[in-house]
Amino acid sequence: MYKRILVAIENSDADQTILTHIRGLARLTGAELLLVHVADGWAARHFDDLQLRESEEMRTDREYLATLEATLRDEGFPVRTRLAKGDPVTELIRVAEAEGSDLIAMSTHGHRFLADVVKGTTVDRLRHLVRIPVLLLRAH
Repeated sequence: MYKRILVAIENSDADQTILTHIRGLARLTGAELLLVHVADGWAARHFDDLQLRESEEMRTDREYLATLEATLRDEGFPVRTRLAKGDPVTELIRVAEAEGSDLIAMSTHGHRFLADVVKGTTVDRLRHLVRIPVLLLRAH
């Protein structure tokens, strides 16, 4: 069914919601996990065009991904990580296509109207633009 599941990682407590669920799905399907965090701060968005060094935030995100990768690998999952840089929706779609992912899994926060305007609607934009299934779980 699924061979490669892209799991969008936020570097927040919400990650545990999707990771807990996706473990069972990956075991059932034998899928490889691709953990992707998109750094979207100023330095990340201009990293390549201005040839910048990694920011402290990007280094922290890379360490977090490495920790998750080690944990999942110790549990027997085939797993890789990717730290992307830029607009989260654009980068998640780009990585999913480049890596041949057949499912994107991510947590949501359940914002409503005003909070969506203020905090953004990554999930809403993603689900309208991507061409593969998207699994959304509300974070606890």
